Amino acid sequence: MKISVVTPLWQDRPAMENLEVAINADRLGYPELWIGEMATFDAFALATSIGQATRQIELSIGPLAVSVRTPMTLAMGVASVAELCGRQTNLALGASSTVVVDEWHGQERSRTATHLAETAQIVRALLGGDKVDFEGELARCKGYRLRLKPHPGPLTLAAFGPAAVRAAGRHADRLLLNIVTPNSVAQLGEQVKIAATDVGRPAPSVAVWLTCAINPDKQTINQLLRTVVSYVAAPGYAQMISDAGFDDLVTFARTRPHPKELLAAMPEALLSAIGLVGSENQVGDRIEDYRAAGVDEICLVPVTAEDPGATRILETMKSIAL
Repeated sequence: MKISVVTPLWQDRPAMENLEVAINADRLGYPELWIGEMATFDAFALATSIGQATRQIELSIGPLAVSVRTPMTLAMGVASVAELCGRQTNLALGASSTVVVDEWHGQERSRTATHLAETAQIVRALLGGDKVDFEGELARCKGYRLRLKPHPGPLTLAAFGPAAVRAAGRHADRLLLNIVTPNSVAQLGEQVKIAATDVGRPAPSVAVWLTCAINPDKQTINQLLRTVVSYVAAPGYAQMISDAGFDDLVTFARTRPHPKELLAAMPEALLSAIGLVGSENQVGDRIEDYRAAGVDEICLVPVTAEDPGATRILETMKSIAL
């Protein structure tokens, strides 16, 4: 099983710390770095900076929202980073959230599974060096070919709902999951295999982003819990969290309490159910749970509240997981 690293993009930490995390991951020999996008750096700009500051680590940019960038700009961004850095650069596509797409970017977020599927087809062709003429319902590209050298690579789709998982099975080389229990991974893995089989293609590999903290203190626990607040009552995630033994928490979340009230009600045990949080032995056992559930790649989202640059946690995880 592959172990990679994610630039964590913690909103309560300095933005430049993500570059430190990347440099540490490269120094320690991790094979791949995921570079997402939230409220600070443009993902392609950060990826270029990381590529020029590191030696060998492969770059996977995203998941980037298909409702925000066009397929052409996505392909051009990946090819630009690969060309400027001389590094294997891959792309992950996702649907993001209503807050990011509709409120921040002022774009419409609708029929996301269709949008994912259409964008995936266009981007794959562009990165393969093809001249593209594709007229979809939500994504299109007419007569464009990348002027830079083609940079084909594995295409990842982030998914959770049934329609998006089907899109991943039909069009992705890798399915990316976030905030999931091993049981949920097993179920979604079966769904994506069925979708791939239905169209006669190999099933995508399965990667999961998992928050990672060894013997966390209270500050670290609070940092982690804050990131989960918005998921507790979200469609799909609520059922998963309930099935993991937190039905009372989900019931309370559905009453729409103030986020601070919900945060105060969230038990620490939730973190170990959906991530790699605990002692070294507990985290090692949890890695095996995910392996048994069919995970091909664990992507570590390191907590940095008490570990700037994630130096200690990445060193520790090397000894536990690799």
